[in-house]
Amino acid sequence: MKNLNELTHDRLREHVADELDRTRRRSAELTDAVDDEDLVRQHSPLMSPLVWDLAHVGSQEEQWLVRGVGGIEAIRPDIDDLYDAFQHSRADRPQLPLLGPSEARNYIGTVREKVFDLLERTPLEGRELVEQAFAFGMIVQHEQQHDETMLATHQLRDGPPALSAPPPPRAERQGLPAEVFVAGGPFTMGTSAEPWALDNERPAHEVHVDAFYLDTTPVTNGEFRRFIADGGYDQRRWWSEAGWAYRRKADLRSPRFWIRDGGRWMRRRFGHVEPLPDDEPVVHVSFHEAAAYAAWAGKRLPTEAEWEKAARFDPADGRVHRYPWGDADPGPEQANLGQRHLQPAPAGAYPAGAAPCGARQLIGDVWEWTASDFTPYPGFVAFPYREYSEVFFGTEHKVLRGGSFGTDRSACRGTFRNWDFPIRRQIFAGFRCARTPVEG
Repeated sequence: MKNLNELTHDRLREHVADELDRTRRRSAELTDAVDDEDLVRQHSPLMSPLVWDLAHVGSQEEQWLVRGVGGIEAIRPDIDDLYDAFQHSRADRPQLPLLGPSEARNYIGTVREKVFDLLERTPLEGRELVEQAFAFGMIVQHEQQHDETMLATHQLRDGPPALSAPPPPRAERQGLPAEVFVAGGPFTMGTSAEPWALDNERPAHEVHVDAFYLDTTPVTNGEFRRFIADGGYDQRRWWSEAGWAYRRKADLRSPRFWIRDGGRWMRRRFGHVEPLPDDEPVVHVSFHEAAAYAAWAGKRLPTEAEWEKAARFDPADGRVHRYPWGDADPGPEQANLGQRHLQPAPAGAYPAGAAPCGARQLIGDVWEWTASDFTPYPGFVAFPYREYSEVFFGTEHKVLRGGSFGTDRSACRGTFRNWDFPIRRQIFAGFRCARTPVEG
């Protein structure tokens, strides 16, 4: 995001309006791409029907902006329970009396009209919820997060392709080192200054990280194929106890959406079945698969502190930056974000987005599993509601960093923390490995 601290209130309102518009266009693209029958269908028990996500973003917008910020009478209090993500599991949502596609579109349009009116007359100071337009930014990020969820639903749907996008830029990996070195020492993790940062990114705090090596790029399909060819899925020694139990229960033999076709590998990608590109980062792997590969390779997954130091710390000036390349918002020359392409870019792409340590593609392309559990930072305060982060803290969820090709720039920065169950594979997740230097 822009440096919101430097914008006047009028310019900040313009920026918020642009972000709301841009985000809603993406939601429309994802839902207008299919017919009403497809919108109400559940494509996987792991995901909601697309029409639920569409109305849910409107419901959250109504609750936090129309009611919470504006104090305006509720538009549809009767549907609050239907679109409360904690009240009904994704598997059960198709059986609920949900708004139909036309009704859902009308509802979110009505909410948005009231929000634009509210934006014009709401003081952007004096209350923590509206300081520097925080609540508006939270809603932008929330809708973009659901847009990425809807994109994952598109990947799970059967039938002909409904979405299209140009391929990502080519890359030249030759000459790149396999690993980069990150020196040990303290750095400032998290943020207390980013106006739209969410509660689990806060507060900024000093963390000491020992020296380590990090893969220059995410692990590729070709590299992961070698793990499979070497019997990686069949050898207990590479897997944790929980990982091996899950591998056996789910009968895992390759990343999700890979297809064995005789002597070659294919993949299914948004309705296309195509040869597996060896040079792209592997995607749709669980934490357990990532950790097993790392063990097979004689490495490990990085902690999230290691990941963030590699992505943000510049030893030349001793500062942490918003992104690997500095403080400027991500552009198309720096990262593969925002559904601009419907696949990861080849490993080694985006040299303009490289971190000071030399690592590439830390932002965009694939979410990267880390070894860390999702826990609060020292001094964490839930805001504006416990259910965003606090109820998920603990050992059940692993942290992912960096965003994917389906993540919007508004919901991705060097401090942004994603989390999920270690068995999840429908998300756009990959990984890179780390290792500790050998002493002596």
